Amino acid sequence: MTAGPRGGLLQQVRALPSAVLLCVQLLGILVYPFTTESSTGRTVFSLFQLVVLGLAVAAVRRTPALTWVSVCIGSPAVILTVLTAILPDNQSLGIASGITHAIFYFYTAYALIRYMFADTEVTRDDLFATGACFTVVAWAFAYTYDIVQLLWGTGQFVSGSHGQLRWVELLFLSFTTMTNTGLSDITPAGGHARSVMMLEQLAGLNYIALVVARLMGLTLARFQRTRETADRGESER
Repeated sequence: MTAGPRGGLLQQVRALPSAVLLCVQLLGILVYPFTTESSTGRTVFSLFQLVVLGLAVAAVRRTPALTWVSVCIGSPAVILTVLTAILPDNQSLGIASGITHAIFYFYTAYALIRYMFADTEVTRDDLFATGACFTVVAWAFAYTYDIVQLLWGTGQFVSGSHGQLRWVELLFLSFTTMTNTGLSDITPAGGHARSVMMLEQLAGLNYIALVVARLMGLTLARFQRTRETADRGESER
């Protein structure tokens, strides 16, 4: 009996959890600007974040990292996401939510890196995991920036808009910092913000170097195996 179209799609999703995680995160970047005008929109985006958390857990389950660790970290993040949607002006909840989300996404990035380096060949999901891990780290630092401005004040960052930076602005700052493009109109003014930004710049450089070195190493190793197999075939003739 052959699986139907729905069964085939589910199999693809299960086989490529990193691809699903990456697509949902990129979709969130495009959807977020449409959800900031009303409290209902912000609540919808908060629920969208819960979906991302669930997909991140699913991706981690495919890695050598411990699933129960991700569940123990992700569960408080889910609860705090709901509470901050209900009480958006509660600073204590915002700080607690930012801390749990940052820890969760940093751990997910660690798990995805272990997943990529556990294979001896580059698979399709490895390629998607490369992009998903990059966006996960950017998400983690965006939450870290949010913690910085909640703990030490909005003066930690200078931007065209006054007051507390919105989530999309923090995420934009995180992406421009990690890619070292320098395109952001938000600059760090306080020592805490500058410290975190320097760490993200270092993480971005090391991540790109790590991924390139791994892909080159596995490609050369596959070429070497292919050549050895061909040499053995010729010697047996």
